[in-house]
Amino acid sequence: MTAERFYTSKLGIIIAAIGATFLWGSAFPFIKLSYTELGIAQHEFDKQILFAGYRFFLAAILIMLFFMLINKKMIYKKGTGLPLLKVGVFQTFLQYVLFYIGLSYSTGIQGAIIAGTASFFQILFAHFMYKDDYINQKKILGLIIGFTGVIIVNLTRGSFTLDFGIGEFLLLIAMMVSAFGNLLARNASAKMEVSYLTSYQMLFGSIGLLLSGGVLVGFFPFDFSVKAMLMLLYLAFLSAAGFILWNNVMKYNQVGKVSMYLFLVPVFGVFLSGMLLREPIHLFVLLGLLLVTAGIVVVNRREVKKESPV
Repeated sequence: MTAERFYTSKLGIIIAAIGATFLWGSAFPFIKLSYTELGIAQHEFDKQILFAGYRFFLAAILIMLFFMLINKKMIYKKGTGLPLLKVGVFQTFLQYVLFYIGLSYSTGIQGAIIAGTASFFQILFAHFMYKDDYINQKKILGLIIGFTGVIIVNLTRGSFTLDFGIGEFLLLIAMMVSAFGNLLARNASAKMEVSYLTSYQMLFGSIGLLLSGGVLVGFFPFDFSVKAMLMLLYLAFLSAAGFILWNNVMKYNQVGKVSMYLFLVPVFGVFLSGMLLREPIHLFVLLGLLLVTAGIVVVNRREVKKESPV
């Protein structure tokens, strides 16, 4: 079975999309746990960015090694530098500078639910970038429902005071950047292999993260325990596997057909954060998660045209 046939089949889309979203959902608690294990404080932006650089540099190497082992050429190709740099700046560098700093000021649960807005921003950007993905009334309704969910989850427990701080704001901007980066990757994947695109954009983005953090705090400020090293390796793995799965499913399908599965990122993220970080899943969290999920489903639900009777 060819890659295109697999990623356009119903089963292939489900496997790839659920696999990618589960991996991404697990990132929220594991990043928070890594901060604790390495003693990275909330205000230490330089260490947060450097740690992100470690993760994505390792992820890029993992992707390259995997495809080299199956006899795929991963040598840099002349003329691909600019599109790779564009994707790397948005999908890796900018997104994760904002994401890692924002998550240090937020809970894993809040971060996971805000991550659901990537689907909404993707729909908005697709409206302006693709002729076959225009916004309609149904999508507007879904966007309103989804963003209402984000507001509700940030209400202080037991009151109606909005607790939307710098962390939540940075995470929201990170998801906007992520959505734009996803579409840039989709465009670039029409001219280059997804494995090549993913590994090199991640490599370029990670170099930016390493330089940004390393210049400020040094390149090796951490004392890695075995536990911290295993967490870093897992984060690198989920990035490598997640982006390969998602960029492939994005390459062979319409944005609206697969974006619906992004609702699983907050679902997985919320419950894994509750389990691993012992964060309380209260009523506002469940209501907000329900609305964000409903919003993602609504904006991506395909209309079935009724056939006229003969």
